[in-house]
Amino acid sequence: MCLAVERPYLIGVAGGSNSGKTTIAERLAEVIGTEELTLIRLDSYYITMRDEPIAVRAAFNYDHPDAFDWDLLSQHLRRLTAGESVEVPVYDYTIYDRTDEFELVIPGKVVIVEGILVLAEVPLRKRIDIKLFVDTPPDIRFVRRLLRDVQHRGRSVESVVHQYLTNVRPMHEEFVEPSKRYADLIIPEGGENQVALDAIIARVERLVSV
Repeated sequence: MCLAVERPYLIGVAGGSNSGKTTIAERLAEVIGTEELTLIRLDSYYITMRDEPIAVRAAFNYDHPDAFDWDLLSQHLRRLTAGESVEVPVYDYTIYDRTDEFELVIPGKVVIVEGILVLAEVPLRKRIDIKLFVDTPPDIRFVRRLLRDVQHRGRSVESVVHQYLTNVRPMHEEFVEPSKRYADLIIPEGGENQVALDAIIARVERLVSV
């Protein structure tokens, strides 16, 4: 499906795991509307590990840049920029892999790309017009992650703690936190920061009204 639209304005929303990135992105989508704003989640682009046993998939480091299919994401952003719709993979956290389903994503005036490494991947970062970094204390992020993974992803407390200490925290310190320097705007407390959220919404509303 091809639409006659101008080049979408790209907004990147980065930050640590459970920092509030999704809250910011989804709030923007809710206020602006899906006809004007397209939301792309980096998690949709985890590499497929269908041929690996579940134990291998569970132990994989999903916080390292190598965990993502950057080529597919780049291809999709190029097509969205050209006014074409794309089929984004649907990822299932309970099986640690993509499903056979896809989500049809239609380009709008604004495309938001949300994920932990959005500002860490150089080719992606260079394409982004507005770079946001959601900065939330690590203890709050960990508690949120623990509750989410146990309640909604079928994880045990022990597995969440192990993954956090083994992968999440080291990768945050190596890749995510250093990418904060590239942000145009750093948002403390994520979706809890209503002042920053209102300012971003006002900015995006001006973009889509042009």
